[in-house]
Amino acid sequence: MDARLADKSSISDAKLELDSFLPYRLNVLANVVSQALSGIYAERYGLGIPEWRVIATLGQFGSATAKEIGAHSHMHKTKVSRAVASLTRRRLVQRRINRQDLREAFLSLTREGQLIYGDLVPVAQRFAADLSEGFTPHERDQLDRLLTRLTERSRRMLDAEDVPQPVCD
Repeated sequence: MDARLADKSSISDAKLELDSFLPYRLNVLANVVSQALSGIYAERYGLGIPEWRVIATLGQFGSATAKEIGAHSHMHKTKVSRAVASLTRRRLVQRRINRQDLREAFLSLTREGQLIYGDLVPVAQRFAADLSEGFTPHERDQLDRLLTRLTERSRRMLDAEDVPQPVCD
């Protein structure tokens, strides 16, 4: 065992105040917003969050592989796979084998999937507008710019060379 871990005198009394810790606050916000929106599409169509994300991604891009959906929506491949399997069983998503790589399939919405997507787009847009109600146009633009910067910085931090390393004595 590391001697520093065994020596309790080296353990800091510092506490992480979660309510002011930006990563925690962003995670809570994302979860609360996602849960609130999911209530709408769960009630109307019996869709869970992963299924909605697959439908939304395919609705926006038309066709994509499961890998592309996972990358775009930041969902783990097993969640994407389960969502796609569920949507395929419900005949909301269809698969077309990639003849160049038989391990891969191109996914797209069926006619029924397109109808659900078309029904939910204005609902989702209204939800987003309601979420930012009370913000001025300038505040909305500012929030958009700040979220873009946070997203870009977070992506850069995923690279090993850019991740802040802990300070060791």
